[in-house]
Parts: sequence; structure tokens; C-alpha cells
Amino acid sequence: MTQVPASRDPSRRPTHPTARLRLLRMTASHRRMRHNDLMLGAILAFVAGAINAGGFLAIGQYTSHMTGIVSSIADNLALGVFGLVGSGLALLMSFTVGAACSAILINWARRHARRQQYAYPLALESGLLIAFAGIGAVAQPAATASATALLLCFVMGLQNATITKISGARIRTTHLTGMITDIGIETGKLTYGLVARRLDHPPIVTDVRKLSILLPIVGMFFLGGLIGALGFKHLGHAFSFPVAALLLAVASPQLRMRPE
Repeated sequence: MTQVPASRDPSRRPTHPTARLRLLRMTASHRRMRHNDLMLGAILAFVAGAINAGGFLAIGQYTSHMTGIVSSIADNLALGVFGLVGSGLALLMSFTVGAACSAILINWARRHARRQQYAYPLALESGLLIAFAGIGAVAQPAATASATALLLCFVMGLQNATITKISGARIRTTHLTGMITDIGIETGKLTYGLVARRLDHPPIVTDVRKLSILLPIVGMFFLGGLIGALGFKHLGHAFSFPVAALLLAVASPQLRMRPE
């Protein structure tokens, strides 16, 4: 009886460095699977955490989620501070336009350059982060704070829409409220399940697969925030260059392919 060589056994997960490198090259591929969805989600959560934390140190404004911005619009409207209402609306609109831009790029590419449909928005995000660094290099932060906030909101809207489209709305990377809520729900189910087992109650099934997606993404957002804050502290706006390079490294294997 012929045995299947261990290296060709389909039940084994690839652990060779070349297999891991191939997985990285396929992170932005138009062919989506659970493992490259998770890898891209983790990378983009890291990017969002870095830009959110570094951007806050740069301009004093978090830009990766709209909950606080919408609340501030309502607060300032009630207080009659209409200038800040206008600023909040501009940030909200910028995030929305960024998300719309992602949808336009992806849907256009699906018809004209299918291999590049997810690489295009990632490459655009990389370019905009380079522009962020350039703004910091040529102008005083106080003079460009409003324009920089609009730019970063656009970037975050672009990124969140991209991973939402890629994952079928299973993964979001620029805000954590929903993910942490889901982690709490599954943790509660796990805890109750342990108690129910002792009391001979009907079992409660914990969605371990969901936890295996959510926990790495939350962890990468935190890690990105830590590195982004340290990066801005020591490098200023230039901290966004390595982040832009990471995005370009993810997108470039697909950009080099011929459009289908």
C-alpha cells in the first residue's frame, strides 16, 4: 500500500517558511479564505490602532470610529457651539466618503481588474498615510490639524469598508465595541456552560471559531495603538511611513499581477 508523503498530506497545515510567505502574498487576493481573511483583519486592526493612537497624539482627535464624533455633534448642537458641529459633520462626511471610495474601487475592479479588487484600496490607503507624513514634514501640526483629521477619517472609512467587503461584514477593524461585546457574550456562554454541565442542564455551545477571530483582532488593535503612540512620540508624523510600507507590502503582490 502506497503511503502519502508527509509533505503532501493534505491534512497537515503548511508550516514551511515558504508556505507562510505564500500566505502573506495571498493576503489581499481576490480569492478569499478564512485564514487570509483573519490575517488581513489582524494587519488592518494593527494599522487602525497605530493610526488612531498616533493620530490622537498628532491632532488630539481619535478618528477610527464615529460613535464619539456623532455624540460630540449632538452635544455641541445642544450647547449652541455651531462651529464644532460643522467640524464634526465634516469628519463624519469624510469617513463616509472614504467608505464610499472603497466600494467604488472594489466594484469597479471586480468588472475590470478582478485580481486587484482589494489591492487598490489598500494601496490608496498606503499613499494617503505617506501624504499624512508629508503634511507633518512641511507644516506645523496646529496649522493643519483640521485637514489632517479629515484625511485620517477618510483613511479609516476606506479601510473599514474594505475589510467589511472582503469578509462579508464578519470583521471590522477600526472600532472594537461590537467585537468586545461579542467576546463578552461568548465568554458568558462559556461560563454558563461550565455551570450548566455541573447542574445537568442542557449544554450551551460557545462559538470558539468566532473567539479565534475576535481575540487576535482586538489584540492587534491594542498592539498597533501602543506602537503607534510610541512611534509618534519618537518619530512624529514619520511613524506612518512603516505603516504605509506594511500596507503596500500586502497589496503589491496583487498589483503586480496582470488584470483578468
